Amino acid sequence: MQLTDGAHHSVVVIGGGQAGLATSWQLSRHGVDHVVLEADRVGAEWRNRRWDSFCLVTPNWQCRLPGFPYDGADPDGFMVRDEIVDYLENYRQAFDVPIVEGVRATRLDAGFRIVTTAGTITAGQVVVATGPYQSPRIPPLAERLSVMQLHSSQYKRPEQLPEGDVVVVGTGQSGCQIAEDLHLAGRTVHLATGSAPRVARFYRGLDVVTWLDRMGYYRKGIEEFDDADAVRLRANHYVTGRDGGRDIDLRKFALEGMRLYGRLIDADPDTLRFAADLQQNLDRADAVSEGIKDSIDAYIAAERIDAPEEARYRPVWHPETAPGTLSLQGIGAVIWSTGFRRDDGWIRVPVFDGQGYPTHRLGVTNVPGLYFIGLPWQHTWGSGRFGGVADDAQYVAERIVEQRAGVHWIAGLHRTVA
Repeated sequence: MQLTDGAHHSVVVIGGGQAGLATSWQLSRHGVDHVVLEADRVGAEWRNRRWDSFCLVTPNWQCRLPGFPYDGADPDGFMVRDEIVDYLENYRQAFDVPIVEGVRATRLDAGFRIVTTAGTITAGQVVVATGPYQSPRIPPLAERLSVMQLHSSQYKRPEQLPEGDVVVVGTGQSGCQIAEDLHLAGRTVHLATGSAPRVARFYRGLDVVTWLDRMGYYRKGIEEFDDADAVRLRANHYVTGRDGGRDIDLRKFALEGMRLYGRLIDADPDTLRFAADLQQNLDRADAVSEGIKDSIDAYIAAERIDAPEEARYRPVWHPETAPGTLSLQGIGAVIWSTGFRRDDGWIRVPVFDGQGYPTHRLGVTNVPGLYFIGLPWQHTWGSGRFGGVADDAQYVAERIVEQRAGVHWIAGLHRTVA
């Protein structure tokens, strides 16, 4: 499909990832004329910004885009990067999504005039589905370092890096999994920890994700939290689906030779400096994991479920000291697993709060006809993910249909997503 300069569309969806594709499916189901703009290719985020050994941390059965649930032979397994891309490509082809690839929206004006790299179009309504991972976040102190540096989105494989030890900064999902990838390849890894929590892969006979799904955690709406703004900013629990799935235990890695540090706080061209919070970071991550197990135990008892007993985790290593510095002598590369920031400067419509976050209610903004989808915790934990974006897409599509029918929707009202 090609974009026609000057054309008008009833709805333009900007972004062709899982959120944009799910929205397209819902719009097609309602018979709404629309076009999806994708700056690169379908699945570009997975193709271009994930490492070679990357795999999902949620089981395959949670891949349930609308009309296209996972139906492979390994529902409890974890799709690797290329399988994820295939899943999205197959979805696009199965429903003949009206998508234009290789066209980037560079400006969205009030009145829904959209300037793109292939011309200017207009829309009756617009859905922004560009996702949360836009501009890599790297701390300013990186400018002081002279070694090779990569953001986690640029890392592909251990052989990509020069000889020498590797420093990984950040212990969210990407940081821990990249550190593991390098560690398993025999590289000496220095890992600067942070406040990210961890979770066990399996407990009492099931994947923890399965327990949490049965307990209704993934259906809990953001409005049910007293600290909704803080919830949206929480780091994801680190765990892995690699080799069938397992815990990521940084203490075990330390026994095997990985060097652990507290939070990185300063640097000069020769030295990195760390806070003395390594023990605290490890203990806090373990406490979250054990707290989740407490919840599972309570659920099993309340529902009288016959589940096997399991011994609780016991730390296998404690730091004798908290290293305060690390010389960069012998360090071949630094990988910044420090997340992303939003980049919505191209949107010239007044829908953002003082911190640059889109003001919305379940994806519906205060500007009639403008919507967001795929935001973290847009409504539930699954918003934007394969497991929950279908509900958000359904909700946004229904609001679009109401708007076309002349129903005046007030963004501040609440309705639970079915």
